[in-house]
Amino acid sequence: MKTQDALAALHAQAPLVHCITNYVAMNIAANVTLAAGASPAMVHAEAEVADFTPISGALTINIGTLSPSWVAAMKKAADAANASETPWVLDPVAHFATPYRGEVVQDLIKRSPTIIRGNASEILALSGVATAGKGADSGDSVADAKDAATALAQSQGCVVAITGEVDFVTDGTRAAHVSGGSPLMPLVTAMGCSLTALMGAFAAIAPPLVASVSALAMFGHAGAKAAQTANGPGSFQVAFLDALSQTKPADLADDALVQWL
Repeated sequence: MKTQDALAALHAQAPLVHCITNYVAMNIAANVTLAAGASPAMVHAEAEVADFTPISGALTINIGTLSPSWVAAMKKAADAANASETPWVLDPVAHFATPYRGEVVQDLIKRSPTIIRGNASEILALSGVATAGKGADSGDSVADAKDAATALAQSQGCVVAITGEVDFVTDGTRAAHVSGGSPLMPLVTAMGCSLTALMGAFAAIAPPLVASVSALAMFGHAGAKAAQTANGPGSFQVAFLDALSQTKPADLADDALVQWL
């Protein structure tokens, strides 16, 4: 399946995406998912996630703003996803910042995510390497984290996506670079978190590697297009949502943003 086929399938099926994400990201993650053509649900109560996950096309878990009740819900949702063979995406936001966050991520990784998406510092730290990251911001380059991503994908049997100026995606055997986007994107809060939600939407209708590359390509295309008219981060966010909603399969047809390695 190519990226344009994945986007066509996304538009045709409009999958339900169960998003357990952070307080900062809820609004933009929901709007990005909607603009792309999927249906988001921001369900995080422990009492209902086990029932909701199996009726969803995919689950995404973002640990940005943790609390004990949310952690319990995340674990229960991941278990339900595995039991129902529902693909799920893990976003290990700043997991190296505190021991608590690190413990939560390790518990979640044991539950075999389908895709792990993070910045270079987050992926490096998952392999035990010291990083230059500060909170949710990466202080390392994508190039520095490629080997760690490949090793992680191989050991976990999953797809690992590193996002940055040029993204890197691998399943441990195959790999791709995805370009596009805009320097304005890091100036809009929770853009990466919303990308995780979009990756979940594609994971609902495509194999994990194709889903990851397709989400990154759509994000990159819309980001580049939005930057043409934006005057700053505020207008960029509005233009980005518009660009996502206007992206057609034909816009991704030549894979101009994707370089398979």
